[in-house]
Amino acid sequence: MTDAGPSHRTLSGRLVFIFSAATAALAVLSLFWFAILLLMQWWLLALTEAVMGIACILTLLLIQRGRLSIALLVSQITFFAVIMLICLNYDIPNPAAPRVTHVFFLCLALVGYLNFVRERSHFQLALIALSLLGFVVFGSTMLALPSATPLPDAVRIPGSWLNTIVAVGLMAGCVYAMQIEFARKSNVVRELQAAVFRNQFELFYQSQVDADGRTTGAEALLRWRHPKRGLVPPDQFIPIAEQNGLMIIIGGWVLEQACRRLAAWQQDQATRHLQLAVNVSADQFLDPGFEQFVLDVTKRHAIDVSGLKLELTESVMAANIDLVIAKMTALRAAGIGTALDDFGTGYSSLGYLKRLPLEQLKIDRSFVQDVLENERSAALARSVIQLGNDLGMAVLAEGVETAQQFAFLREHGCTQFQGYLFGRPVPLDQFMAALYGGTPSTPTTAAA
Repeated sequence: MTDAGPSHRTLSGRLVFIFSAATAALAVLSLFWFAILLLMQWWLLALTEAVMGIACILTLLLIQRGRLSIALLVSQITFFAVIMLICLNYDIPNPAAPRVTHVFFLCLALVGYLNFVRERSHFQLALIALSLLGFVVFGSTMLALPSATPLPDAVRIPGSWLNTIVAVGLMAGCVYAMQIEFARKSNVVRELQAAVFRNQFELFYQSQVDADGRTTGAEALLRWRHPKRGLVPPDQFIPIAEQNGLMIIIGGWVLEQACRRLAAWQQDQATRHLQLAVNVSADQFLDPGFEQFVLDVTKRHAIDVSGLKLELTESVMAANIDLVIAKMTALRAAGIGTALDDFGTGYSSLGYLKRLPLEQLKIDRSFVQDVLENERSAALARSVIQLGNDLGMAVLAEGVETAQQFAFLREHGCTQFQGYLFGRPVPLDQFMAALYGGTPSTPTTAAA
């Protein structure tokens, strides 16, 4: 499934503005201290503040280019190192002037949490834990390097006021950012719950073709036609739906619509050969009643189930593998095929592949995009194709954009293809027009 995932666009404009404003404030503070320290001829500390200022400017540039995750990591790592150095070597507490630089560790922890909510990772968790530990240790002890050279109290006392005011302001900004982001997500959740019942969802269709370029089916991709915001890209709502347990309801709607479409296709001689692939989330697949729901839907629409293909991402493999195998086996016994989507990007295991009753592997677009320029990507693509063929699975390459990529993959044994070369995701009427007219479908959205 190439239709969702965390991105810069999943954030509200206000949240990005707050991140940018906080970074700009730190840049100004760093440059202020850089100038003061240069005048005092504290060369090493001045250089440290210059590094921090440069990191702030780099962070702002990355934010403007939509690289928020990288921007936050760059700033977190740099600020953590700088704060540690200042606390250990320059900001040494005494009865006249307390240590205050460590307060910025709390700001780092809050920024880290916001980033963790967006894109969970163990590395981000470690940064959060280290930031909190740094705040506790430096706030509770007089820890310093044996060679520490404390700043004069005449500088540290006014500096403690300035740094504390800025740190408190940054923390207030982070708390506000958290509040508006959680409120935005709560609004989206309520709107998603209503969208199913108000018929605001729509299926787009992207062609899947064989080695001769003939359309053999399509992948059904979810879109949300919001009454005020228009067509909402899936990466702006699917992650939120997954986080809030809504994909079982939404996924059920998708399966219902897909089976209704298959039933119509199978009544027409010109389209009865088409297969329709439907993405199934991990929560939806692992729901205890999933298999029975699928069987009930297919019976209700009286479809030939060989035309329905369920696409699972590798995140499903993180669950009880025996349960996954049992579910897939039950579906296959009923004649319903399953495919492993985005192969190679998640929990891939050759042991799993050997045991899973899969019918198809989908090569992730990241392996396809540079098969002609990068020998390692080419070798990986060839290996996946050979692996699928050896295991008796069909192999579909997604993200095919050029005739040269198509020729390379076909030459090395791939038999099924999907990508912009054959058509973008489009509404049903455009897909059918392209199918009957024999011309490529035209895009109506940039999200694919």
